[in-house]
Amino acid sequence: MQCGLAAGGAWLVAFDLVGHERPFFAPIAAVISLGVSLANRLQRAVELVVGVSFGVLVGDLLISVIGSGWWQITLVVTLAVAGAVFANGGTLLVNQAGASAVLVATLLPPGQAGGIDRCVDALIGGLVGVLVAAVIPSDPVAPVRRTSRTLLDELAAVLRGVGDALRDRDADGALSALERARRTQPLIDSLRGALHGGREVTTVSPLHRRRRRVLVRYGELAERSDYAMRNTRVLARRAYTALHDGEPAVPDLPDVLTELAGAVDKLTAELTREGDLSRARVAVVDVVAHAKVMSDDAADLLGTSEQVLVAQVRSIALDLLQATGLSRDEARTAMRSR
Repeated sequence: MQCGLAAGGAWLVAFDLVGHERPFFAPIAAVISLGVSLANRLQRAVELVVGVSFGVLVGDLLISVIGSGWWQITLVVTLAVAGAVFANGGTLLVNQAGASAVLVATLLPPGQAGGIDRCVDALIGGLVGVLVAAVIPSDPVAPVRRTSRTLLDELAAVLRGVGDALRDRDADGALSALERARRTQPLIDSLRGALHGGREVTTVSPLHRRRRRVLVRYGELAERSDYAMRNTRVLARRAYTALHDGEPAVPDLPDVLTELAGAVDKLTAELTREGDLSRARVAVVDVVAHAKVMSDDAADLLGTSEQVLVAQVRSIALDLLQATGLSRDEARTAMRSR
């Protein structure tokens, strides 16, 4: 709906208000500036306008002097793209500079003002796209919440996978859990992109300014979930190595990992209903408090691999507590107090 309204609105402004005869680039610019993703809309709009303007400028200046033909098009596009690249332009800026140079070199007779009109059309389209995003904004939180739940579901599944592998002495199972954990990186990147897009919506749209604080909370959750997944990858890799080499594993650790996965499930449930994350915090602290293997006295009785595994579980629990809103010092105190 945003893209459709922006395209129609851009044409209306460029054709009826500004008076351009065929402002086809205005709706194109509006759609590109919005795109299908929330992330980097403002940046896309700026790159679009700058890229088109630069390409038109280069094309108009050269075509008016050297004429139009295959080698002129080669020269104009090369110079436009090279200039955009050397200016450290983004992908959209570079592409639009080259495409606009092609349009000027092939469609516009030398000396006509159509190229300048195209710059104006691009500006109109970009501005209308940003305006539509502000007046009819997308939900800045929903994509972040949805991706966060998916990431936490994966974290819980990997923890259970490692726990089952240790319980069954299954090296292949630990390897499968490790590979699953490694496949979550695109999901983490997607979460960061959703956060960036959500912040952009709250910046552009007055209707969602109050939701900035919610995004701050999700930003901390995303960061700590990323750390927890990284530590879980280390845990899975160490578990695989220990099982592959026939090293002993702490008998209680599989149950601890299963309980920790259950605490992650509670965190996911609270996100789903936008509840109080302190409930999930209690679940994480209970895992640490009730697991004898997590105590300082038990650490002296463990082998090297077992100590590494337990240390990683501690780190994951610490990350999860910080994901619920505690500072690092508060999380460490909570783990020690129980």
